[in-house]
Amino acid sequence: MKSTDELIDSAGELADRGLSKGEIADELNVSRETASWLVEQSGEGSVESTEAASPTDVHVDWSAIGRDSKRLTHVGIAMADLLADEGDEVDLTVGIGKSGGPLATVISRELDTDLSVYLPSKYQWNDEGESGSGSFSRNFASIRDRQCYVVDDNIDTGQTMTETIQHIRDRGGDVDAAVVLTDKHGEDEILGVPVYSMVEIVQMQD
Repeated sequence: MKSTDELIDSAGELADRGLSKGEIADELNVSRETASWLVEQSGEGSVESTEAASPTDVHVDWSAIGRDSKRLTHVGIAMADLLADEGDEVDLTVGIGKSGGPLATVISRELDTDLSVYLPSKYQWNDEGESGSGSFSRNFASIRDRQCYVVDDNIDTGQTMTETIQHIRDRGGDVDAAVVLTDKHGEDEILGVPVYSMVEIVQMQD
């Protein structure tokens, strides 16, 4: 299990490599706010910000799955099974970013759909201001007039999933369901789209 100090060191190393705080959030499977705090604690932030209280979050490390193609395939098949009864009209699986893409590849093959990849705006996000707009990779299938599943590794606040669903609809597609490995958000639906997760993480609060 990674300690907070190890996460701070990892965030600092990723920042030194030039990754945005949004990309660091994606790499460490934490919220953007947590990623920002981790980078600041590593010494890359201002003196004032390093004194900020630590955020409430859960770090998810699924590298034991991601580093082994056989394990990744088995997990992807299980995720596909969660979607299997959602509709016969779906002909496209959309993976979100670097983490959702490999899982979406397995699910797409299992459910016999085409494949698309969405690069979310958080990859450009830093504390300075707006992160810009996300985009669909031109190397994969187009969205227009397609019924879609959306796949990611984790939902933190739901911002990225919300953005992806909106962009699919803006391009003329529609989303039947979404599936993730882990869900910290805890909502059954986002923008009316049912969300399935292999593991739901619940924060216990007074």
